[in-house]
Amino acid sequence: MADAPYETSPGNGGELHQHVPHSGSHEDAAAHLTTNHGLRISDNQNQLKSGARGPVLLEDFVLREKIFHFDHERIPERVVHARGSAAHGYFELTEDLSEITRADLFQGVGKKTPVFVRFSTVAGGAGSVDTPRDVRGFAVKFYTQQGNWDLVGNNIPVFFIQDAIKFPDLIHAAKMESDRGYPQAATAHDTFWDFISLMPESMHMIMWIMSDRTLPRSFATMQGFGVHTFRLVNAEGQSTFVKFHWKPVAGLQSTIWDETVKIAGADPDYHRRGLFEQIDLARDGRAPFPEWELGLQLFDEEFANAQPYDVLDSTKLIPEEVLPVRTVGKLVLDRYPDNFFAETEQVAYCVSNVVPGIDFSNDPLLHGRLFSYLDTQLKRLGSTNFHQLPINCPHASVQNFQRDGHMQRNVPKGRANYEPNGLADAGEDGGPRECPETGFTTYATQDAERQETGDKLRIRPEAFADHYSQARMFFRSLAKPEQAHLASALVFELSKVGIEGVRTRMLSRLVNVDPELASRVADGLGTDVPKAAPAAAPILDMEPSPALRIIEGPLPPDLGGRSVGILIADGSDAKVIAKLKAAIEKKQGRAILIAPKVNVTLSDGSKAAADGQLAGFPSVFVDAIAVVLSADGTKTLVKEAAAVQFVMDAFGHCKAIGATADAQPLLDRAGVEKDGGVTDLGETFIAAAAKRFYEREPKIRTLA
Repeated sequence: MADAPYETSPGNGGELHQHVPHSGSHEDAAAHLTTNHGLRISDNQNQLKSGARGPVLLEDFVLREKIFHFDHERIPERVVHARGSAAHGYFELTEDLSEITRADLFQGVGKKTPVFVRFSTVAGGAGSVDTPRDVRGFAVKFYTQQGNWDLVGNNIPVFFIQDAIKFPDLIHAAKMESDRGYPQAATAHDTFWDFISLMPESMHMIMWIMSDRTLPRSFATMQGFGVHTFRLVNAEGQSTFVKFHWKPVAGLQSTIWDETVKIAGADPDYHRRGLFEQIDLARDGRAPFPEWELGLQLFDEEFANAQPYDVLDSTKLIPEEVLPVRTVGKLVLDRYPDNFFAETEQVAYCVSNVVPGIDFSNDPLLHGRLFSYLDTQLKRLGSTNFHQLPINCPHASVQNFQRDGHMQRNVPKGRANYEPNGLADAGEDGGPRECPETGFTTYATQDAERQETGDKLRIRPEAFADHYSQARMFFRSLAKPEQAHLASALVFELSKVGIEGVRTRMLSRLVNVDPELASRVADGLGTDVPKAAPAAAPILDMEPSPALRIIEGPLPPDLGGRSVGILIADGSDAKVIAKLKAAIEKKQGRAILIAPKVNVTLSDGSKAAADGQLAGFPSVFVDAIAVVLSADGTKTLVKEAAAVQFVMDAFGHCKAIGATADAQPLLDRAGVEKDGGVTDLGETFIAAAAKRFYEREPKIRTLA
């Protein structure tokens, strides 16, 4: 855009006109407003009329073009994963994998591959909130030298269904009920639980979505998974099964349900804003970039055959204690999109986008996705040429004989639009040809013993019949507070179900998962525990997997980008604030000043500009709080409901609270009781700010 200042002048009706200066050069094309066809516009404030008060004239092509384009700006939103946020970045390889795959992004330590990553909720529309209880999409587009690879996964390693033919039924049941058009982005309604209660294969996924995994604190503190079993194929044609894992460097962190509800009301764009702000801060060196490690679970046919479940079943996972995750690279997001629509909305992920060295297993859910993702792009983006949009365009050379189509951007030269051809013999460009040496070749070997060949059948393997063992393992692997959260979530969801038979049927499924869980949920609903539903296969007591826990999982050595809200007011100690901010930032945290007014006067007479005004910046936005108040400031804020609620919510959401001695009356008013997470403002507080204190929870709320 031109740097030259615009001139302003009032119009005949007092409207403001910003225009290029009348005098001087008019050579700067970027400064001049034009139509889509390059015609410079003289007036962008008024329609062409017959007289000042007369009718608008049909010949006003400037108006016509502007309104025409506006009326068609929206494209169909995604049926699922409509609400999304994204960022650019890179994947860097930290372990060479040339022995197990010929995919170029896995060749040579230090190799960097550009990526575009989109996070999303599943059930809600594009205008829904960021923080419902929902699965999160975690889709990564790798722009490799061999073409684009799209790893289109979720923040949960399993899924609701085993066969893609049930996907339309699942989404219809989970979405807004068709007669009333609500609830939006929520599963707490009849049709979802009616469907789920009749689908025992969903029980493992239900444990995950009712857990804290579907309440992530931020995109940077949630895991990602490829969900399916894939294959890696090396240069000799040897295959290794693989499951993909993204592990956040900042550690896993979730919110509490009450906190989540309040975030949704206070900031519907909470996760999107958080991603933007963290990248912005990281570019200034004030926070780490969002970062994940790529981990692989690698195994062969012998290992697969030895497991008590089928690795082709997307409702199952391989516990990390059974098969450790091998870290091979890192994903860093370091640039926010230049334009939300052009990039985040128009990006088209296709599960079928793979590169040589990466291939598919026979997972039936995966095979359904191979069809669906490509098909949906035509409806949403309007053309088979969607791959030519800049965000979708491979960085590798694209050479083929596909031609024409709606909104074709390429201009092919010559007559060669078919092959084989002999045009080169006549001195013409004959175009590209296939390459058996470097081109993609499908891994051909199938395992007859595992029924991967045979007659045409609409049937599932018997190995898919165990629907409860891993659901039981997941629940029993969780820390006690997480189990209580899961049981309470089930009580909340089923309390919204109006059909008694659905609740009973669901409870009968839960008996198979864990009788104590079923009892806790039934007690919360005030009903009896029914008999266990018939199980299609024996239910196994698998060893718990501590790796599945959030609360007792590993934490980063510092604050890892977490934020600390510092509540201040007139008279707050300037030296204490400065020292506290320095300590937080030293530990890679973000210090946020929050005050009753945008500007406050500190103890030394200096002015401090608040990052957030108290009434509009509740403590649900931060990971810990520090209350730095003078005696006079405290006297004022104990009478301020927003201040009391600020502290009360931090305590109720199990966050660390540090405070000056003068602030104690405010803590007392908010009902804060001394525990390991309530400290002074020294080093103890900085360490406490990195975690939650869930041992506090039974004292402040009733859980199932």
